[in-house]
Amino acid sequence: MSKRILLPSLIGAVVLGAVAAGGLALAAGPTEPTLEHGSARYTAPSDAGAGSLAFTVDVSDDSGIRGLNVLAWPASSKLDPTEAELRAAEGVKCRSTSDETSRCTYTLKVTKRDAADLVKGTWYISALATAKDGETAFVSRAATFHVTG
Repeated sequence: MSKRILLPSLIGAVVLGAVAAGGLALAAGPTEPTLEHGSARYTAPSDAGAGSLAFTVDVSDDSGIRGLNVLAWPASSKLDPTEAELRAAEGVKCRSTSDETSRCTYTLKVTKRDAADLVKGTWYISALATAKDGETAFVSRAATFHVTG
């Protein structure tokens, strides 16, 4: 084959490959949000003051984060919430750390009276992240913490 025919054929194949790869990337569509570095900490109230429950997680999506809903529940309850139930759960404060990532923090003051009513033992936090493009990610056990007497 002559070089005059081979070179344009190779260039054409490279251009077609690049167009096809770009089309595949567009066809892949949006990705669902991801939750990373989630942690929860329970501090029992004392004579000096109230205790607290704190949950922090980094949530990312290529479109940005619209919000995060969370629900804390005792493992002994066998509750195991669903994504649909989390849609009505409490919203969490999120602060943008980049165009795609937000750090979301849930804090709750726990009085001695509140603590007396809490089930002792292992608790879970379920989370539902919603991206700006409407995609969601549900994590049934985003974090674990322990309530002690």
